[in-house]
Amino acid sequence: LPKILEALTFCSNNTQHRPVLDALDWLKHNQTSNQRYITLDDTIPVDGVIQPKWRDIVIEDNQGEKRINRINYEICVLQALRKRLRCKEIWVVDADRYRNPDDDLPLDFDANRENYYQDLGQTTDATAFVEQLRSEMSSALELLNREMPKNRKVRILSQGKNRISITPLAPQQEPMNLAYLKREITGRWPMTSLLDVLKEADLRIGFSDHFKTVADRENPDRQSLQQRILLCLYGMGTNTGLKRVSGSRHGISYKELLNVRRRFIHKAALRNAIGQVANAIFTARNPSIWGEGTTSCASDSKKFGSWDQNLMTEWHIRYGGRGVMIYWHVEKKSTCIYSQLKRCSSSEVAAMIEGVLRHCTDMEIDRQYVDSHGQSEVAFAFSHLLGFDLLPRLKAIASQKLYRPGDDKPGDYPNLEPILTRPINWELIIQQYDEMIKYATALKQGTADPEAILRRFTRNNIQHPYKALAELGKVIKTIFLCRYIGSEELRQEIHEGLNVVENWNSANVFIFYGKGGEVATNRLEDQELSVLALHLLQISLVYVNTLMIQQVLNEPNWLSRMKLEDFRALTPLIYAHVNPYGLFELDMNT
Repeated sequence: LPKILEALTFCSNNTQHRPVLDALDWLKHNQTSNQRYITLDDTIPVDGVIQPKWRDIVIEDNQGEKRINRINYEICVLQALRKRLRCKEIWVVDADRYRNPDDDLPLDFDANRENYYQDLGQTTDATAFVEQLRSEMSSALELLNREMPKNRKVRILSQGKNRISITPLAPQQEPMNLAYLKREITGRWPMTSLLDVLKEADLRIGFSDHFKTVADRENPDRQSLQQRILLCLYGMGTNTGLKRVSGSRHGISYKELLNVRRRFIHKAALRNAIGQVANAIFTARNPSIWGEGTTSCASDSKKFGSWDQNLMTEWHIRYGGRGVMIYWHVEKKSTCIYSQLKRCSSSEVAAMIEGVLRHCTDMEIDRQYVDSHGQSEVAFAFSHLLGFDLLPRLKAIASQKLYRPGDDKPGDYPNLEPILTRPINWELIIQQYDEMIKYATALKQGTADPEAILRRFTRNNIQHPYKALAELGKVIKTIFLCRYIGSEELRQEIHEGLNVVENWNSANVFIFYGKGGEVATNRLEDQELSVLALHLLQISLVYVNTLMIQQVLNEPNWLSRMKLEDFRALTPLIYAHVNPYGLFELDMNT
């Protein structure tokens, strides 16, 4: 550890955290000393380094003389360093994740301030911004208070920790004709090869044109190259590997596929191909079957097992077992527009924001469904500043609290009194409005990774931008909770959106079946390519299924059988008619 500390240069933009840096210098200066106890003097930093609850363990009394237990002191210093590094109160020279926090913000913000406010769709007047929010918050609380006596599905309890009681949603009517539709598709296209599905999507869309060589020239002709690219994508996307799809009747060897994989298949090409397939799905959809284009998206993560020596691998605290997480963004009709490979401990809030801002499709997202792990008060604040509606399904809804707007009088909301808490500190939001816009701009412009920015906003960070964002988040969350408690339709909508992403997760297992569904590589680049190949394979299945379903439903006798419940539950992510196994044949002439 002393060698690691010596190799790194720690800095801080705030003199308040100087004691930790002084303590690190003291550790470096005394690293060769063998003394277990050192007499306490003014050269040893104590305040701001040792937590009050640990003071008696670190500073011992030896016959009236104060002395430092060196080992315990070193642990205190490293704990203080870790806490401040995580929220970037201390940063590391030439680092990436732990770099200077000022580098995360747009450097030309002061010069282009008006343009950045306009880009976010926010007013430059902090007072007007706050007055608008205060008005919305008061209206939401008044409406909920007025409607509560008539709301038969929600009760506000006067005692106990869990005071909000919401009746579970009643099951929706069963779609009667979808089973017959799936049977018809299976009869017309029985045991369709998954490899043929990928080929069909490419022949219609041409996404393989995105895969260009990194070498000076291409050796094989484009038709042969297309065949090899599809075989590589299939071997990676199903996790069976290139050896299992080589040497079949097509006569392409493992070494030839490996050569194509190394020279042609890269992260940017896969992302572009996925975006092209997603846009093709949006274009091909028949509005009379699927409804008008949606602007709603749901996001959730799924754990995949991975090799233990992999640097991304972590033990998952909720699901158990070692692995990595893949975070999906899926719109309401089962088209996944973005995927990310993440650590198990990484922030789902950061992944959610990144997917909304960075997806490479034509879709505009204004409603984002998440589960409890994809939301926080800071997430509500950023979603409002970035211009989309965050709609979480809260597991702990029973213990939620509503904040007061501050200009209300006692007794204004008698039906909500048991779940009301303190007023909002509007002055803090006004003071830090410009700083909050800076951070939102950094997220939208991509000058910093969302996780690098959100990592700074921890509970231990006492700086004002965090406090102001948390306060703004309390306002937006209170407005959302008033809508969520008062509207059963909104609760139903959120459940439906999240069920779509759960269905997407279930199809992962069907397609990514090779090697027990475990990411079988220790190279980060290969892992990301496997995940993106799985994404491309699955979205190609959605594209072909969309065309199959439309071909059947374009026949008048089939369309007339479909009821409202059938259209509501209709999804292109079906795979009873698909065979991902068997012979891997690829006839480019059919």
